[in-house]
Amino acid sequence: MVELTAAEKIELITRGLQEVLKKNIIEDVIVKENRPLKVYWGTAPTGRPHCGYFVAMVKIAHFLQAGCEVTVLLADLHAFLDNLKAPLDLVAHRAKYYENIIKTLLTSIGVPIDKLTFVLGSSYQLTPKYALDLLRMSTVVTEHDAKKAGAEVVKQVVSPLLSGLVYPLMQALDEEHLGVDAQFGGVDQRKIFTLAAEQLPSVGYKERAHLMNPMVPGLAGGKMSASDPNSKIDLLDPPDIVKNKLKKAVCPPLEVEGNGVYSFVEFVLFPISQLASADGKGSFTVNRDEKWGGPITYESIEQLKTDYLADKLSPVDLKQGVQETLNAILAPIRASFESNKEWQTITELAYPSEGPKKVKKKEKKIGSGYVKKNATIAEQVADGKVKPQNAVAETMGVDAKDALEKLSLDAGAGKKE
Repeated sequence: MVELTAAEKIELITRGLQEVLKKNIIEDVIVKENRPLKVYWGTAPTGRPHCGYFVAMVKIAHFLQAGCEVTVLLADLHAFLDNLKAPLDLVAHRAKYYENIIKTLLTSIGVPIDKLTFVLGSSYQLTPKYALDLLRMSTVVTEHDAKKAGAEVVKQVVSPLLSGLVYPLMQALDEEHLGVDAQFGGVDQRKIFTLAAEQLPSVGYKERAHLMNPMVPGLAGGKMSASDPNSKIDLLDPPDIVKNKLKKAVCPPLEVEGNGVYSFVEFVLFPISQLASADGKGSFTVNRDEKWGGPITYESIEQLKTDYLADKLSPVDLKQGVQETLNAILAPIRASFESNKEWQTITELAYPSEGPKKVKKKEKKIGSGYVKKNATIAEQVADGKVKPQNAVAETMGVDAKDALEKLSLDAGAGKKE
């Protein structure tokens, strides 16, 4: 493998990003210090990962090609803190599910994972040092700034919990406790990145660089979300489901801005084909019917954009091309899942099947109300049956030992895979 120059490494690290904050930090590490850039990408294990995750995987591939030391943070406690989006009894299983799917996803597009490090957030976020740092951060960050930082990431509700304010403080501190030079994420993370840059020096820690990917529009318009099945394609969706979702996707003719199908080609399919190409040049093929011009292969996204805006490529044909290409990429991921019984078991534990709906028996009322049987703590809080201040004790325990037991931490979760 040909050794890249410092300039080539920096170009690869920043390629395709929407924004880079403090690029000089990256340049200092690579040029002046002449060492690998240490970068981390974090993901909270909530809903099932979708095809939008390919965008981050392509950048992780670029980081590895540039010789970076990359850490993938499975932010299990963040998943719980985000308005109780993921109850702690499911978080541990979902973290394992995310690790499986991310490794398989990277492998499916030809990215070696031997130099990746996977770290479980709770493996260090429950230590005395981290807890003290979090308290120190709470003395320099105002309620207004914490709320503003998490506005585009933490679920917004009428009566927000304090956990949503802790979320961005922890994400900032993760940069120090993971020992990195830069944090990578979507542009929706910008306010948290800004908070980290401004406040880490206030508690004696250095400022880091921040790398931001553009956000890929969902199939129904707007942000692609793991919690909205209509906006995304699951990484394990079978071919017929992929076809149906794309058929229903919003794909206005002569428009590319906010067009989720076109954007998927631009930010996912073209970059993946570039990774697989020896010369780094991607392509995208549309197998059109002969009466509409026959099959056509685009060598650049600019060429495809020109044809689409000129109505030389129809939404129907674009969707067909995406369907065929995406199903080919997802095939090895589905095959890996179907042949891995352990992964299937983890999936069932992480995302329990609802099963056939049964007629519910009338619940016995106690006093002025009742608590639904087997209701999660999040549901009980939402129903007003459990006070928010009691939710943490109910799910996480009253002390660190109890919390660790409930999280069922894997002792080897922080080791390099």
